[in-house]
Amino acid sequence: QVQLVESGGGSVQAGGSLRLSCAVSQYTTSRACMAWFRQAPGKERERVAAIDTYVGRTVYVDSVKGRFTISRDNAKNTIYLQMNSLKSEDTAMYYCAAQEFYYRDSRCVGAKSGYRYWGQGTQVTVSS
Repeated sequence: QVQLVESGGGSVQAGGSLRLSCAVSQYTTSRACMAWFRQAPGKERERVAAIDTYVGRTVYVDSVKGRFTISRDNAKNTIYLQMNSLKSEDTAMYYCAAQEFYYRDSRCVGAKSGYRYWGQGTQVTVSS
């Protein structure tokens, strides 16, 4: 069965950096539509970044543009989220997710729902 396992979360002071990893098994990341989501207590889940791993196209929510970078290492079947200049409002549980099918069109990075596979999450806490 498909498994997504996140790691790299932790506590950091504002202005600091973290790199989250999502190791994927039983699912190839070389041609996939994947994303990072986050959910803070009392708030709705939010898609932070998405990537078309085949062509490398990426999209970000406005609040993280210029600070976060989503990337992939297809040889390692792993997705990353590099987070720089962290702010207290970035505090949340972060989840890696994958769509069931690869779409060559805008659905790949455009979809904000309908992700089939999810990891268990990794906590990011940013103190000011």
